Amino acid sequence: MIYLDANATAPMKPAVRAAMMEAMERHGNPSSVHRYGRIARRYVEDARASVAALAGVKPAQVIFTGSGTEANNLILQNFASVICSAIEHESVRVFCAPENQLPVTRFGVIDVAAAEEKIKNAPRGSLISVMLVNNETGVIQPVAEIAALAKKYGHRIHCDAVQAAGRLAIDFDALGVDALSLSAHKIAGAQGIGALIVKEGLPLQPAMRGGGQERNRRAGTENVAGIVGFGTAAQLAMDDLRDMPRLATMRDLLQTRMMEIGGADIEIIGAEVPRVANTLCVALRGVSGETQVAAMDLSGVAVSAGSACSSGKVKASHVLQAMGYAPEIAGCALRISLGWHNQGSDIERCVEAWRGVYQRTVVSKSRAA
Repeated sequence: MIYLDANATAPMKPAVRAAMMEAMERHGNPSSVHRYGRIARRYVEDARASVAALAGVKPAQVIFTGSGTEANNLILQNFASVICSAIEHESVRVFCAPENQLPVTRFGVIDVAAAEEKIKNAPRGSLISVMLVNNETGVIQPVAEIAALAKKYGHRIHCDAVQAAGRLAIDFDALGVDALSLSAHKIAGAQGIGALIVKEGLPLQPAMRGGGQERNRRAGTENVAGIVGFGTAAQLAMDDLRDMPRLATMRDLLQTRMMEIGGADIEIIGAEVPRVANTLCVALRGVSGETQVAAMDLSGVAVSAGSACSSGKVKASHVLQAMGYAPEIAGCALRISLGWHNQGSDIERCVEAWRGVYQRTVVSKSRAA
């Protein structure tokens, strides 16, 4: 089986697994003052320093959470008024009324000029939330520009950088944001552990209460093994940036081969603007994403149709709809996302599997007609 769904979850790296196993062999609550507790606390704080380094911040700015979704919720629930882009993850969009969503261009980039109008007219002290990299298209967003507008009109700014870590260098201060979300399993760490990074001095009411953990910002005993894995994954993610040219070459080859096979029947989404190196979003007109995913799976290749959701259902992408695509495109897109584990042979397997899908769903029907 070939796994090409790293944007949903990147396969855990061996070094991460080893670090977590070591942590799980220990016992002790990080809040306890005896030796066992101190050892657990050291594990947590060493990992905190590694996650902080990934974003270029101080360790004290890192709040460990149970996921990227929780990190988003932790900051967003602190604001009565939220403005977000129309292509955000659902954990952000749920806080933002449709009329408060920032439009994007046909290429999937936030329309900065149109965004300024909404930001200017928002209640002072609103939270503007924009992602750094879109999880479906891989398109890189103008976060620093939006942050400058937010500050100009007296607002706070949050960035969901879950899909950017390990694919782009992240500099919290250069982005100009007040808060930033990360998730371990997107960078080959464990599922069930994330982080919210906050600007020093930012007021924050916790969503989880009942304990003083994470400097009174997130109650609950820390997931020591998950945090240790996150720290190791963060260290390795900075090294992964050097692997991006290799992944870009593989992604571009896959894109070229699919275009040769599909011709006018396919559309590459977001190719006209900067994307992260590992992501390819391609739509096959008239063939649902769900049908393509199932057929590819039967051929031994795991890809996805848009972002993974808890229901396991595939529906028309809100991202592609926001970009102005009609249902025959918005409901017919595949997301193919590469990771550290992929090799050139995986691309060949993917091409052949997709060729079979295309011939069965498009060519054969055309001949029958």
